[in-house]
Amino acid sequence: MKENPIRSLSGIPVLLAMLAVLVACAYAFFLVVTAGGGVALLVGAIIVAALAVFTLVGLYMVEPNQSAVLSLFGKYVGTVQENGLRWNNPFFTKRKVSLRIRNFESGRLKVNELEGSPIEIAAVIVWKVVDSAEAVFNVDDYESFVHIQSEAALRAMATSYPYDQHEDDQMSLRSHPVAISDELKRHLDERLASAGVEVLEAKISHLAYAPEIAQAMLQRQQANAVVAARARIVAGACGMVEMALEELQKSGVVELDEERKATMVSNLLVVLCGDRAAQPVLNTGSLY
Repeated sequence: MKENPIRSLSGIPVLLAMLAVLVACAYAFFLVVTAGGGVALLVGAIIVAALAVFTLVGLYMVEPNQSAVLSLFGKYVGTVQENGLRWNNPFFTKRKVSLRIRNFESGRLKVNELEGSPIEIAAVIVWKVVDSAEAVFNVDDYESFVHIQSEAALRAMATSYPYDQHEDDQMSLRSHPVAISDELKRHLDERLASAGVEVLEAKISHLAYAPEIAQAMLQRQQANAVVAARARIVAGACGMVEMALEELQKSGVVELDEERKATMVSNLLVVLCGDRAAQPVLNTGSLY
């Protein structure tokens, strides 16, 4: 089912013409009552007035960013998107569909991410109807369809990725928000295309571990951060010690045997890697 644009007449001329016909019928009825006109004139006036009233049933309003889906005895006829007062066949059934941009925030869903940990996730979906015929005839209630399918797509996407990034080339829910949003939009486009709906934007609005494991996950994150920081500190300290030994050897200020080099490396690593400021110890005697 694809949208089929159809023309409609401007409703204002039709409205004015039918009002003029009704006034003429009222005048004819007045003449029959006052001047004793013939029965034929009275019957004709009543029939014409009834037809004029029936013609007025074909009038309907189409607001900006709105369309009217027309059907005749259950058969789709076409879609009118011209704004203002319009007129079509009075037998047509008119159903209005908003083409405005709409958005909603899904409820906080509790799902298991790729590694099995329970998380809470929610998203903001921005969408609009682009095919009125599909929105009306392909699904029973397109607004409810959008809400339900959005939650289903969010659940499916959340179970496909881990919450945190454990490898450098791994995509996770927390570390790649832009890529995750694009992936969610792709899932939504696949599910909602048959309903004549286009998803303009989909972004994660809430992401957290479930309350029952939040404290444990926080401790794990803190431990990972401490390990990563320590690894960087050690790597930097080793580089500085190596540079110091090379500079001393080049300048020839002091000759160090292997034992003195080991002592110097140990002292420098303690100073560079320690959490607190080093406390100097003065050696007043020989090293040996």
